[in-house]
Amino acid sequence: MIAPMDSAAPAILVRDLHKSYGDVEAVRGIDFEVARGEVFGLLGPNGAGKTTTVEVLEGYRDRSSGIVSVLGHDPAGRPRALRDRVGIVLQSSGVYRHVTVHEIVTHWAGFYPTPRNVDEVIDLAGLHESVDVRSRKLSGGQARRLDFALALIGDPELIFLDEPTTGFDPAARRAAWETIRALADLGKTVLLTTHYLDEAQALCDRVAIVKDGRVLAVGAPAALGVGASSRYRVSWRDEAGEAQTRETDDPTALLHQLTSAALARGVGLDDLSVTRPSLEDVYLELTAEAAAAEHESAT
Repeated sequence: MIAPMDSAAPAILVRDLHKSYGDVEAVRGIDFEVARGEVFGLLGPNGAGKTTTVEVLEGYRDRSSGIVSVLGHDPAGRPRALRDRVGIVLQSSGVYRHVTVHEIVTHWAGFYPTPRNVDEVIDLAGLHESVDVRSRKLSGGQARRLDFALALIGDPELIFLDEPTTGFDPAARRAAWETIRALADLGKTVLLTTHYLDEAQALCDRVAIVKDGRVLAVGAPAALGVGASSRYRVSWRDEAGEAQTRETDDPTALLHQLTSAALARGVGLDDLSVTRPSLEDVYLELTAEAAAAEHESAT
C-alpha cells in the first residue's frame, strides 16, 4: 500500500529534466514545482518542450535524465497507484460514437476504485442538458466538456489539461474556464498547457514560460513582469484628446514631469494610468530575448 502524499510536498517536482530524440534535445534542464491545489500553466511557442514535459509527467514518455515526482511517484513506470489519482484531458480524443453522455461517463466510472457521482460530474462539466445525447451528435464544445467529464469521473487529485480550449469559440472557451475554476474550487491540482496568454492570466496561480527546452521565468501572472521587466507603461490623453503612451523604468519621475508640465499649462491629463507589463508583454519579451541569444551563440 502506497502511503498518501505528504500535504506539504509538491504535487509535481521536476529537477533538471532532459529529453533527447537522437541528436535533438527537446528538453534541456527544466526545473519547476507545482503545489497541491495550484493551477499551474506551462506557456511557450510550438517546439518549446511543453508537450514532451507533460508526457513525461503523465508517464507516456521516458525521460533521458533528471528527477520527476508526481504525487510522490516516479511516473516512468505508470504505476496503478498513480494512474488512479490522475485525470488527463488531451488535445484531442475519441470516444464511443453511439452511446449517450450518461452511458459513457457511467462506463468510465467503472474503471476507478472510488469514482465521483456520475450525475455530479456531468453537471460539473456543464453537460446536464446533453445527458441523453449520443456522443456523435455533440458539438465541438460539448465534446470537449465530455473530455473533462471523463477526466474527472475518477475523482483525481491532479488533472493535466493539454491545450484544453484550442479551436473553441469565445463562448465555449469561457464555459471551459468556468469548469477549470470549479476544479480549483474543489481543491484539485491542475497543470495546464495553453497558447492563449489571456487564458493563463485568468486561470493560473503561477506559470512557467518555456522556450527551446528551458524555463525562462516562473511566477504568478500578475507579478511575473516585476521580475522579468522593469518597464512601466504610462498612458494619458493630451489636451487635444490624442492618446499618448510612454514606457519608463521610473514612473514616479515621468509622472512628476508630465503633471508639472500640465499644471504649468493649466490643462488636465485625462485617462492617466500607470500599468506594469502584461503577461503577454513579458512572454513576448522573454521569448524574443531567448531567440536572440540563441542566434548570437550559433553565430
